[in-house]
Amino acid sequence: MPGMDMSGMKMAPTDKGGMAGMNMPGMAMGTSATATATEGEVRKIDKENQKITLKHGDIKNLDMPGMTMVFKVKDAALLDKVQVGSKVKFKAEKSDGAIVVTSMEVAQ
Repeated sequence: MPGMDMSGMKMAPTDKGGMAGMNMPGMAMGTSATATATEGEVRKIDKENQKITLKHGDIKNLDMPGMTMVFKVKDAALLDKVQVGSKVKFKAEKSDGAIVVTSMEVAQ
């Protein structure tokens, strides 16, 4: 706390191992970093700029509701697998301030 002198307080070391193994039901523990497959539909493909427009459901790992938006793709080869109107399953992650499709396949 600002203005509080703690120099005279004794801090005993602990061997409790931090918070590992603590049961905290209802708390998401690092799951947001793992991309999960999201269903979508291809609306536009921009191979020149390595982008795709998808109408998609909720992207849970990014806490993003369903909408239509433009994504960058990690690998331009992903765009060769789909066409406008294709139903797809894809994974997206944040990378350098952008949301990037990291994998995509035509939905079965």
